[in-house]
Amino acid sequence: MHFLPEDLDDYIIKHSEEEPELLQQLTRETYQKILQPIMLSGPYQGRVLSMISKLKQPKNILELGTFTGYATLCLAEGLQKEGEIHTIDINEELADFQRKYFDKSDYGSQIIQHLGNAIDIIPKLDRTFDLVFIDADKPNYVNYFHLIIDKLNTGGIILSDNVLWHGKVVEPLDSKDKSTKAVLDFNTLLKEDTRIETVVLPIRDGLTISRKK
Repeated sequence: MHFLPEDLDDYIIKHSEEEPELLQQLTRETYQKILQPIMLSGPYQGRVLSMISKLKQPKNILELGTFTGYATLCLAEGLQKEGEIHTIDINEELADFQRKYFDKSDYGSQIIQHLGNAIDIIPKLDRTFDLVFIDADKPNYVNYFHLIIDKLNTGGIILSDNVLWHGKVVEPLDSKDKSTKAVLDFNTLLKEDTRIETVVLPIRDGLTISRKK
């Protein structure tokens, strides 16, 4: 989805950092073998995630929603040498695909996969995080926020994907559309919760940066 004219969007991409070769390979194989490949973060958003992670230099990252591991690898680029990224996904069929690319990267030993429901897994993670990326099922976004906020260090960052939800956030709400309602509720929560400060970026399908005060 383009929020800018496509030619301007192309110009921005061409004048931003290039996508690493390994991620190009991951993208190609995802499109060849995996359903709904559009769920990939993509080269431009991936470089944005990488840049934010490099600026933050987190020791511990939490990712909710791994898919084929594209964003995981982008976020891992900013990890401290002894840092870890814990990534949670419910789809066991993707675990081997993810691990293949994780192990091809420079960050394989720093990436910890968790298989199952994030609602159950998050409370069991006995650590705090400097950076969290939420990119999983939309109806649970609010629940994820409440589970992670106390595990986020002061000054820590929450990145939330798909917060513009194909533009549906500014359209009349269909009462049966639970995902759009969930995104609207989540966006309101990020705006009103006094523990964080939030900026929405019109990148791809919308990316929010929230910083814990």
